[in-house]
Amino acid sequence: MAKVCVISGARPTSGRKYKRRGMIRRKGGAGSKIVGKTLRVIKPNLQRVKIIDEKGTVKRVWVTAKMIGAGKIKKAGKASFHRAAAAAKKA
Repeated sequence: MAKVCVISGARPTSGRKYKRRGMIRRKGGAGSKIVGKTLRVIKPNLQRVKIIDEKGTVKRVWVTAKMIGAGKIKKAGKASFHRAAAAAKKA
């Protein structure tokens, strides 16, 4: 399975890293020149976490740290798992 965020769909993307040489004009130089372009992979900050999905089952999935911080997922710790199981029994 590929490392992709299950919520935002963030995945590794390709990009370039530029090597510049020379002083920029606003600092009194002749201008900055690009002397090298290197291909690179920009990777999202993916974390493997246990979550409780809509059905109440516990899954281990890849989620970006941005989505975890935004509160878009419900983490499945031991306490929250037991609470979810107790709620399912009552319903």
